[in-house]
Amino acid sequence: MSFSRTITAPVRIAGRKIKKNFLYVKNNQAWKDKLHTVIFGTDTPAGRMFDVVLIGLIIFSILITILESVEWFRVHLHTLFFVMEWVTTLFFTAEYLLRLYCSNDPKKYAFSFFGIVDLLATLPLYLMFFITSAQYLIILRAFRLIRVFRVFKLFSFLKEGQQLVESIIASGRKLFVFFSFVFILTIAIGTIMYMVEGDVPGSEFKNIPNSIYWAIVTLTTVGYGDITPVTGIGKLLSGIVMLLGYTIIAVPTGIVSVAMFKTVNGKKVIECPNCHTTDHTKDDNYCRHCGTPLYVKEGKDEDTNTDNINKDN
Repeated sequence: MSFSRTITAPVRIAGRKIKKNFLYVKNNQAWKDKLHTVIFGTDTPAGRMFDVVLIGLIIFSILITILESVEWFRVHLHTLFFVMEWVTTLFFTAEYLLRLYCSNDPKKYAFSFFGIVDLLATLPLYLMFFITSAQYLIILRAFRLIRVFRVFKLFSFLKEGQQLVESIIASGRKLFVFFSFVFILTIAIGTIMYMVEGDVPGSEFKNIPNSIYWAIVTLTTVGYGDITPVTGIGKLLSGIVMLLGYTIIAVPTGIVSVAMFKTVNGKKVIECPNCHTTDHTKDDNYCRHCGTPLYVKEGKDEDTNTDNINKDN
């Protein structure tokens, strides 16, 4: 009994210390605020350094994935790639856990687009512990290609990328109506082409699905040339579809461009009162170039901004 007590007592003490430290870290709001400023913020030197390192590792990991698909590199640098993959995966795992820890709403972040991308970036290598049979190796390679999703994380650091995503979301209903129209149009064109070319000997328009495939290829101006009409009416219809394709391509571009214009011009311009630069986001409290406190420009003149600065001083 005394021997077992001497063994379990230190274990219990160590367990209590670990639990105490865990609860301290979990409930330490000061740590969370500091980490949140570094990981989610960009207006501090530490935050900028973190973003630079993170972007560098994202590009590096994608480069490893690309080179690993080349047989020579895969054979001669297999060990190096394996080690580098573990290093980047561990870093991205720590980053994901820290984001969950210091996020103001961990659940919202976990189910957001970039939260899911962060999770997918860490999964492939860990799947090796669960999928080991030779028959599943092909599936494993498919899962490992998920690492390419890390490239989407780059958009979270690009203001223009965020504006583009917001514009696409804002014009989603119009784009859906447009692509629905294109979908119906390709079915109609394919059916008409089948009626024109279907009975011609040696024609590739043997059925409506083949004709719809031809309509999609022609309407998008890809033109593989594997299916071509042979009758005069079919060739005339092909020319009309090709010209129609050029006009249709411009439509979604215009829809997104208008939405992007509204997105950019609908936001407040944040101008530095000192150096007058405007490349700031709503989350920036200080100028990225000179460090001066920022003020939202809402028609106020520079004298008002100067007075505000003098009051702060």
